Amino acid sequence: MARSACFVVAASVVLYSVSCFVAPGTSPRNPGQSHSNAGKTDVAPALMQETATSSFSPLAFGAALGLLVAVFGARPAMAVDLENGESIFTGNCAACHAGGNNTVVTEKKLKKEALITYGKYDVGAIIKQVTNGNGSMPAFGDKLGPDDIEDVANWVYNKADKW
Repeated sequence: MARSACFVVAASVVLYSVSCFVAPGTSPRNPGQSHSNAGKTDVAPALMQETATSSFSPLAFGAALGLLVAVFGARPAMAVDLENGESIFTGNCAACHAGGNNTVVTEKKLKKEALITYGKYDVGAIIKQVTNGNGSMPAFGDKLGPDDIEDVANWVYNKADKW
């Protein structure tokens, strides 16, 4: 709901901004010029034509359109990227922890019950475990960046009750 409301507001602002640059303009008139040419029969047709000017600016239109695409076409930046967490898990953790299990120490699984039992059912505790390692689990603090560790920790936390 909030995303659609933001979209409507932003689209309205962009369209209003574009209309300021793209709205058709009228040709300028001299203050003494009248709408009819009744008394000017001897004026050549070429002189009667006014040069039409427009306030349309392709550059402004392109900039507004590009801004609209950039704002709404891009994936929103979130503090936690669960898709990245899943890919980090698949590439680094799944060899030992496939399906939330543990092939090295079988009782220390990544399932919610086991994480609660060992005091690891907390994102901070999972981040600490992944960063520093413990027991037979190696440390990944040097191999993965802090954002990747946070993403995989949140992914494991969210997945723990689904395994």
